Amino acid sequence: MIVCIGRRPFTNELLADKTGVELDERGFIKVDEHCRTGAENVWAVGDCVRGPMLAHKAKEEGVMVADLIAGLYGEINYNLVPSVIYTAPEIAWVGATEEQVKHTGRAYKLGVFPFMANGRARAMEASQGFVKLIAAQDDDEILGVHIIGPMAGELIAEAVLAMEYAASSEDLQRTIHAHPTLSEALHEAALAADKRAIDSLNR
Repeated sequence: MIVCIGRRPFTNELLADKTGVELDERGFIKVDEHCRTGAENVWAVGDCVRGPMLAHKAKEEGVMVADLIAGLYGEINYNLVPSVIYTAPEIAWVGATEEQVKHTGRAYKLGVFPFMANGRARAMEASQGFVKLIAAQDDDEILGVHIIGPMAGELIAEAVLAMEYAASSEDLQRTIHAHPTLSEALHEAALAADKRAIDSLNR
């Protein structure tokens, strides 16, 4: 096991005095929701500002800033930045955890589907893990998706897209997924949220 702790921005002696760009107590450059600093026409993105230290987050912040500078619309939904751990099996997630949803008091439902019941995963001899989908009980909005298993880092993109468009678990249930594919596990997890999984081991 490798444990990495204490990551911090490398901003020591980066800025001259009286630039108008401020650092917080942890050394991050202070920015607003659009990455503007306290100095006019100065922007900061990536690992030196708040939020997860992830390359894809930094990339999208750069795109947002470029669009805003050009006078176009720019926005990032920081609640939907996916995270991936490139272990074997991979781990990926987006949105809220079950504990976070519990803390809000919002009623929710769970759909869990094991890769052991997925034909493509078994054919790949990579059937460890599962997909877990959390959806709101009231309006069925997908609140979080967590994947442990083969190609989790690729599979999470569908969940990010669905959540960006405020999809419900039923929307995923009614989306045709090719067979046999790993993505069927996300489809089945959505079905499982309403106890409708087709390829369940427990049927």
